[in-house]
Amino acid sequence: MTIHTISHIEYHCADAAQSAADLVTGFGFAPDARQPDRRPGVHAVHLHQGAIRLRLSSADAADHPVARFVEQHGDGVAVIALGCADPEASLERAVRHGGRVLDRDGGLVAGFGDVALRFVADVPAPAEAPRPEALLDLLDHAAICVPAGELAAAVRFCEAALGFHRIFGERVEIGAQAMDSSVVQSASGAVTFTLIEPDTDRQPGQIDAFLDAHQGPGVQHLAFRTHDIAAALRRFRADGVEFLTTPSAYYDGLAERLGGTAIPVPVLRELDVLVDQDHGGQLFQIFTRSVHSRRTFFLELIERQGAGTFGTANIKALYEAVERQNATASL
Repeated sequence: MTIHTISHIEYHCADAAQSAADLVTGFGFAPDARQPDRRPGVHAVHLHQGAIRLRLSSADAADHPVARFVEQHGDGVAVIALGCADPEASLERAVRHGGRVLDRDGGLVAGFGDVALRFVADVPAPAEAPRPEALLDLLDHAAICVPAGELAAAVRFCEAALGFHRIFGERVEIGAQAMDSSVVQSASGAVTFTLIEPDTDRQPGQIDAFLDAHQGPGVQHLAFRTHDIAAALRRFRADGVEFLTTPSAYYDGLAERLGGTAIPVPVLRELDVLVDQDHGGQLFQIFTRSVHSRRTFFLELIERQGAGTFGTANIKALYEAVERQNATASL
């Protein structure tokens, strides 16, 4: 019943061809013609890079489930496919612990609002020639926003229904806003969800805004792990991807906070990369500027040099960067 990996992400969108082209041009993904998709009424494009597999779908008719998802939520992650040793047993476990079956033949159960979970066989990806230009390696984690008061239940579902365990939790207060989060992970360590809820006793913030614009729970961002964040950033920026900026003052205190950094501070400052460390080492991360029409989805790049945590000290810097983006967008 063990869940081993994230097999693939199913992303529903208004125009699969255009969304795929943006990922190919901006992030170096490659089309995967070996993954046919013959669902009637759906245009699907399969992309891959490293161990990351994406399935982008758009519908021909407005009454198709893919189109209805996009109508309610905008473009976004609709299904997280989990690679399992025994998909049927994993589905039955989820059902025993409250999972609602959406499509038994397709191994699909309700997960977080309209974000479903699909249980699939954990089979190795077909052998392919390595691409030296590929800079993204795997899906590090998915960040999922849930309504206030539902975080504990979401964690219990992941523990009981999926066999995950909670590895981290924190409360973040930024000015008059606050949020709580928990990180849950599969026993394999290869599947990680960061679950986030707003504190509605404080002023509304970005998580509240996400839930309002997305009309319910959903995936706020996907984090792609890279083995060379500096090289990835330089290439992706040159190809037109925009990333959030970081105030220069952030870098002035790094030496005092962390000591030495594996990537020199001048490079981090040049590229707006955030850095944190734990007992295992350091991590480097940056977030894309959201181009989503509702500002409800973005991507993260993360390089881990031994660190196993999630940049706790960087969350405030991320929130401040998003606030600056939102303020600019509203002008």
